Amino acid sequence: MVALARNDCDAGKDTFNPGDNMKTNHKLAIALVAGAAIGGAAIQGLHAQAQPKAYVITEVEIIDQQAFKEFAPKVAEVIKSSGGTYLARGENIAAFSGNAPKRVTVVVYDSLEKAKASRTSDAWKASRVLGDKATKIRSYAVEGL
Repeated sequence: MVALARNDCDAGKDTFNPGDNMKTNHKLAIALVAGAAIGGAAIQGLHAQAQPKAYVITEVEIIDQQAFKEFAPKVAEVIKSSGGTYLARGENIAAFSGNAPKRVTVVVYDSLEKAKASRTSDAWKASRVLGDKATKIRSYAVEGL
């Protein structure tokens, strides 16, 4: 009888391991940290969605075709490197009211702040040295909905 009781006690010792409790605590801590990270990323994503995109419209008149051929790829690279993407660019324009410009570009940025930063950057200012020889422009930005 004592041997049976001793065997039952020994059997209980085999199933209880104090290290298991520590493993459970580590798993819980890791799950909490992962949950916080996922929650933070979700909030960041929602915040980014809250900012409307900005659209930069530029009306262009080419005054020196040769200078424009040199200027166009340079300014396109500046726009791309600062986060802008062309949505429209060309001379096929339909006027609905008033006179249509000779050429138009529409560039989208993630925010109005990024559009402003692009247009005030040193790279933009450097590109405009040649751009002023090649074109007359009227440019403005508007936030999307």
